[in-house]
Amino acid sequence: MVRTIRLAALALGVAVFAPAAHGQGATVAFGGIKSDTSQPVEVTADQLAVNQTDGTATFTGNVVVIQGDLRLGATTVRVEYAKDDRTKVERIVASGGVTLASAAEAAEAKDAVYTVANGQVVMTGDVLLTQNGGTIAGQKLSVDLKTGTGQMDGRVRTVISPKGSQ
Repeated sequence: MVRTIRLAALALGVAVFAPAAHGQGATVAFGGIKSDTSQPVEVTADQLAVNQTDGTATFTGNVVVIQGDLRLGATTVRVEYAKDDRTKVERIVASGGVTLASAAEAAEAKDAVYTVANGQVVMTGDVLLTQNGGTIAGQKLSVDLKTGTGQMDGRVRTVISPKGSQ
């Protein structure tokens, strides 16, 4: 049975006492991981390889992708451009110790795919989300950057402390 746990209180900074959550999915509010997906995407890395044939650019080594207040770091990032407009980024595929961070929240995973047009980020592989002093772990995290909402799947686990306790 899939148990869904709503953690919107965390995004509002209100800690709620609950036992560790064991289930297949958890809906999560992402007040801090919300971004204006129309802003330019800046990428820095140690190396860049461009493939004109398939419309990709592969960045390797200490890769950092910045869009507004959102930062994504990884070992390798492949930027896929639109076939009809090679100046328009369609997807960003990151692998190797991926970190997605804003001022208030951070998520870590093995891999991530960011579809720029719809503002969707899907992180997979040993995902760990840290927000408002709490953590949520699972195998897949899907985030809608436009709305600031998300879904954690794959044997979700979290520990939430009551407000004021340590």
